[in-house]
Amino acid sequence: MPSPSSAIDSSAPQDAADTPAAPAPSRGSFPADRFDDLPDGPGRRGAHRAENPRLRLGGVLLWSAVATIAIILVGIFGTMLATGRLSFAPAAEQTQAVGPVAPEVDTSYPVMVLNATDQAGLGAQTRETIVAAGWAEEDVQDSNASSTDFSTTTVYYQREADEAAARGLADVIGGAEVSLDDTYQVVSDPSTPGVDGESGAQLVVVVGLDMRTE
Repeated sequence: MPSPSSAIDSSAPQDAADTPAAPAPSRGSFPADRFDDLPDGPGRRGAHRAENPRLRLGGVLLWSAVATIAIILVGIFGTMLATGRLSFAPAAEQTQAVGPVAPEVDTSYPVMVLNATDQAGLGAQTRETIVAAGWAEEDVQDSNASSTDFSTTTVYYQREADEAAARGLADVIGGAEVSLDDTYQVVSDPSTPGVDGESGAQLVVVVGLDMRTE
């Protein structure tokens, strides 16, 4: 029987406190760093950071302002369309009504009278009427036209600026049509100055069948 002082059998189980700790399992072949020292509690871990709540609030306010402005603009645009203040239809051209040119008796114009009827002397009678209204005799000439069946007596003038004088002459001979046309203009000497210093400016009276007296 062994004595109490005898050595403890080496095969007997030893106290757990005296047992050396087993080595920690390897985390890989990389060297240990500060991320391997993790705290035991359930607190925040890692290096991730939460989004700044101020930045999110600023984005919301910005989009709200943009949406508000867009709604206001759409409202203004719709109101202008509804009230007719804004239209995509092409604007109608405003044409200013131009009244007839007032007659003006201007005796500075030379006048040619052409008798376009079969009544002899009708051109000469018209010439005398024009001279009696103030024209110089040398400024009023008369002749026969190539036709004798012209229906309506007409005063022809060359330029738009001559219309008032043409209407004045039409009134002098008792009423006649006026027309901007140089068909019956008699070619004059280019060196002869006319109205406003231009050569060949004259009025031509073609006497028609409406002035026959026989």
